[in-house]
Amino acid sequence: MTFENSQFEEEHIERNLDFRILQRLLPYLRPYTVLIILSLILIGGVTLCELAIPYITKTAIDKYIVPVEENKDNTKVQSGGKQRELAVDLDTPQVREIVHDNPELFTVRQKQAVIPYSRISELDTKEISRIRRDDLFGITLITLSFLVLIAFNFLISFGQRYIMELSGQRIMNDIRVSLFSHIQNLPPGFFNQNPLGRLVTRVTNDIQNMHDFFTNFISFMLKDLIMLLGIAALLLYLNWKLALISFAVMPVVVYFSVYFARKARDIFRILRIKIAQINSNLSETINGVKTIQLYLQEENNYERFRQLNRENYQAGIKQVRIMAVFMPLVEAFSFCTIGLIIYFGGSMVLAEALSVGTFVAFISYIRMFFRPIRDLAEKLNLVQNALASAERIFLILEQDKSRELPANKQNQAARDQEQLRTIVFDSVSFAYDQEYVLKDLSFNLDKGSKIAFVGPTGSGKTSIINLLIGFHSCQEGNIWINGRKMEDTDISWLRSRTALVMQEPCLFSGSIRQLVLQGNPDLSDQQIMEILQGANCAGILSRMPDGLDTELKASGSLLSQGERQLLSVARAFARDPELLILDEATSSVDSENEAKIQEALKRLMQDRSTITIAHRLATSLEVDRIFVLYKGRIIESGDHSELLRNNGFYSRLVQVQNQGMELQSRA
Repeated sequence: MTFENSQFEEEHIERNLDFRILQRLLPYLRPYTVLIILSLILIGGVTLCELAIPYITKTAIDKYIVPVEENKDNTKVQSGGKQRELAVDLDTPQVREIVHDNPELFTVRQKQAVIPYSRISELDTKEISRIRRDDLFGITLITLSFLVLIAFNFLISFGQRYIMELSGQRIMNDIRVSLFSHIQNLPPGFFNQNPLGRLVTRVTNDIQNMHDFFTNFISFMLKDLIMLLGIAALLLYLNWKLALISFAVMPVVVYFSVYFARKARDIFRILRIKIAQINSNLSETINGVKTIQLYLQEENNYERFRQLNRENYQAGIKQVRIMAVFMPLVEAFSFCTIGLIIYFGGSMVLAEALSVGTFVAFISYIRMFFRPIRDLAEKLNLVQNALASAERIFLILEQDKSRELPANKQNQAARDQEQLRTIVFDSVSFAYDQEYVLKDLSFNLDKGSKIAFVGPTGSGKTSIINLLIGFHSCQEGNIWINGRKMEDTDISWLRSRTALVMQEPCLFSGSIRQLVLQGNPDLSDQQIMEILQGANCAGILSRMPDGLDTELKASGSLLSQGERQLLSVARAFARDPELLILDEATSSVDSENEAKIQEALKRLMQDRSTITIAHRLATSLEVDRIFVLYKGRIIESGDHSELLRNNGFYSRLVQVQNQGMELQSRA
C-alpha cells in the first residue's frame, strides 16, 4: 500500500472496535505488568477494608449494643425475646450492689439478673456504665479495630493510587513518544491531507484522555467488580431471602447501564472530531491571520469558528443530558431498593427473624452496592472518551510510514565508508492520485557533477527531489544509487550524505549554535564560526545580542527571508554533504541577499554533486547540464550556451525572463 492513495477520514470510523482497541493497548501495558498487578492486589485490599466496615457495625450492634442470643433451634433473636431484656452476671460485687439498690428493675434468675431495655434509662449514668462494662469494653475494641482498619485502608489506598498513577504516566509517555515518532516518519502526503490542529490534538488532548483509562478505569473497574461480588455474597450470607428481594431491580439497572454507555460512546466520538476541527481552524487562523485581515475575512472566519464551536457545544450538551438522566436514574433504583429493604427487612425485625445489626448492615451494603454501579457508569463515561481518543490515535499509527528502505547488505562499517558515486533515473514515471507528473524520466548524476532542472510551474521539478530522497516511490521505472535499486538502498545512508536548501527554509526554534549543529552535532564553536562566515552569515551574527546563543524564536520569524535562507545554507555547510540539492533557493529573496546566497552556494557547490531546481534561470549558468521539463517530460538538455543556440523552449524561457527583468528595472 502506498500512502499517496490512502485517505485518513477519522469522521467515518467503524463502530464496535473496543475489543480491538484494547488489544492494541496491551503492548503498552506489558512493560508495567508488575506495577499493574501490584496495584490490583492493593485494590483488593482496599475493597476488603471497605466491605468490612458495615460488618463491623453489625457486630457492634448485635454483640454489644442490642445483643442477640441463639434459641434452641439455633436461630438468632434479640436478647430477651419480646421482653427485650439485658442479662447481667451477679458474680461482680458492683453489679450485685446495683441490683440490690434497684430491686424493682431487676429480676433475679439463679446467677443472673435481667432488666428490660426499656427501663435501663431509669438507672443513673454510672450504674449503666457498670452493668454494661463488658459491652463498653467490646465497643472500645471494635472502635480501635475500626481506626486501625481506616489507617490500613489509607496506607494501601495511597500505595495503590501512587503505583497506578506512576504506571499511567509512564504508559502515556510511551504512547506519546511512539505517536510522535510515527508522525515524523509519515510521508508528506499524510500532512497534506491532515491539518496541523488535528495532529496536535492527537498528541496532546487525546493521549491525556487515555490517562483516565489507565489510572481510573482499569483499577477501579476491578475494585467495583470485586465490591459488587463481595456485597452480593455478604447479602446472601446475612439473609438470602432479603438479598434476592434486593437483586430484583438489578436486570433493569444493567439494561439502562448498557444503553446509556452506547449512547455516550457515540457522543464522545463526535466530541473528539469537533475538538480536532476547532484546533485545526484555530491553527489555520493563526498561521493565516495576515491573509484573513487583508481580504477582510474576519466575519466569515468568525462564523465558521462559531459554527464549529456551536456543534461542539451541542455534542457536549448531549453528553451532559445522558449523564443527567442516568445518574439520577441509578439513585432512584437505589432508593427503591432501600425502600424494599426497609419494608421487608423491618417486618422481619419485628417478627424477630432478623437482628437489628443485620438490618442496619443490609441497608449499608445496599447503599454501597449502588455506589460501584454509579462509579462504573462514570468510569464508562471516561472510558468512552478514552476509547474515542484511542481510535484516532491508532488510526494514525496504522498509517503507512515513508517507505522504509532496507539496509544495505554490507556491514555497518563498510556502509559508513561508502561514498555516493552515481544516481541514475531510468524511465521513471510518478503520479499523485493517478495523475502523472513525471513521465518516462531518464538522467544520471555522477560524483562531482552538477545538473539543473528548469521548466514552468507544475512541470514536475520538485517531484524529482521527493523521489530521490525517498518521500515518495515511483510507479514505473527504477532509480539506481551506486548501481543498486532504490528499494535495496538504505535511505538513512542516502539522506546522511545529502543536504537540501529549499525555497522556504525551515528553521526550528533554538539558538543559532543549535541550528548549525543540526547539520553536524560534533562541531566546535570555532568550526561553527567558520561555517557561518563561509555562508555569509557574519553580518547576521554581528547584530545578534547573544552571538551563537541567540534564540531564533518562532522559527526565525524576526529574520528577513534572505537571512533565514543564509542560515539554512550554513546548516547545509555543516553537514558537508556529498549531494547538494537546491530547490529554488534564491527565488523569493531580494537582489542584495540573492547575491550573498549565490556567493555562499558557489562555495558550497565546490567538489560536490549538485542538483539545482531553477526558477531564476541565472542560477543554472554554472552547472554542467540543464534538463528542461515540460509536463513531466524532459524535452531538452544541454549546457546553457548549447540550449540557447538550439533556440528551443529553454531559449524562449530565457527571453521571457529577461524581458520581465527589463520591465522591472524600467519601473
